[in-house]
Order: sequence, then structure tokens, then C-alpha cells
Amino acid sequence: MKDLQQELCQHGRVWLRGCLQQDTLVQLEENGTGSTGQNARLDLSLAPCTALFGRNGPIARAISDLMPNAFATRAVLFDKQGSNNWGVPWHQDRVIAVAQKVDSAPCTNWSKKAGVWHCEPPLDLLSNMLFLRVYLGDDTPDNGPMEIALGSHRLGAVSSEGANSVAADHQIEECDGTRGDILVLNMLTLHRSQPARRATGRRVIRADYANFTPPAPLDWVPEAS
Repeated sequence: MKDLQQELCQHGRVWLRGCLQQDTLVQLEENGTGSTGQNARLDLSLAPCTALFGRNGPIARAISDLMPNAFATRAVLFDKQGSNNWGVPWHQDRVIAVAQKVDSAPCTNWSKKAGVWHCEPPLDLLSNMLFLRVYLGDDTPDNGPMEIALGSHRLGAVSSEGANSVAADHQIEECDGTRGDILVLNMLTLHRSQPARRATGRRVIRADYANFTPPAPLDWVPEAS
């Protein structure tokens, strides 16, 4: 456990290879994640998936050494294939999903996605969260896997204008994974994704995890606890 925590602290990521069983992967695919049709991104509802995303679910158990009593606060399926072949530049994901918009909260960049309010909270909240990549299929150099700048999470907030130069000062890791892997990352880790070179398909679930109640007046969306 100590080695995993040190690795996460130093590099901003930990690989958990082959930690999800086939039955769990099938359940993930059957609970609204089997197909996105023409949508490259599909926001998933957590409430019906307590057994998968909640505190006692297989994903939370897999990361228990890194974050005890964790639960998902947001989950998104990304399906890169065919015409849905995108790329995104170096960036941090600094927004969280919350139950409602509260103007008095110390947050910025409010927006609504799939009917759910999102905002950018203070950095100390983000630094205590993790985001996961749950691999439903294989990611290879040909299908546009995510890339991360190792150790970049230690710099705090990085502007979009400065992200390229900051990433260039760090070791870049291509996040090739296989079905059943989980990649655990610090929320502030810089990452990007290039378009796929071949139409082999790439399907992952990105899930944000916490193990605490946000400071009032914020609250999580109904969690899968």
C-alpha cells in the first residue's frame, strides 16, 4: 500500500493491471454503457449503478489502498471510433459534478452537462480527489490513447495557455491499457489525447472518486454509495 501511495504522490498515477473481472466488465457494459451510438461522450447516471460505482463496489475495492471508503461522484463513457475520432490538447480537468448550483459557493466556471451542474472548486478539494480510467477494451498506440505528463499534478493549477510548455518539461507516458485495467490519477494530472491512427475503437469509462463530503453549501450529485 505504501508503495502505491508513494507512486501516486510522485508520478500522479498508479496502474492497477487486470484488476476487474469479466463479470464486472459485462455489468458495466450492460448498465447503460454498452453503446453510445453516434455520441462520443455519454454521461452516466450513478444512482442506478450503486453495486458498480458505490463504496462497496468492485472499483472502490480496487482503489481502497489509495482511497478508503471511496465512491464515484461522476462517470463518463468515452467511445472513440469511426467518425468519433477526436483529439484534445494538454489540459487539466478541474470541474466536478454537484447536486445544484449555489452562487455563494467558492466555485467558478459553472455549467450544466446532461442536466447536471458542474463547477470548478478550490484546488484543495481537487487535490483530495482521484480520477480513474476504466478500460472496457484495449488501448494501443494506434487508437489514440490518453497521454499524461508524469508529476505535473504537483504544480497546482496550470493554465490552458501554459499547458503545452509545462507538459514538455515532464516525462510523457502513453496510457496503453487492456480490458480490465484501471488507471488511477491525481485530479490535477495534465493529460491529452491524439486522434486514432487506425479505426480500431477505444472505449473507457472516466470516473471521479472522493471519500468526503464537500464543504457546505456544495453537495455531490446523488452518489452511488
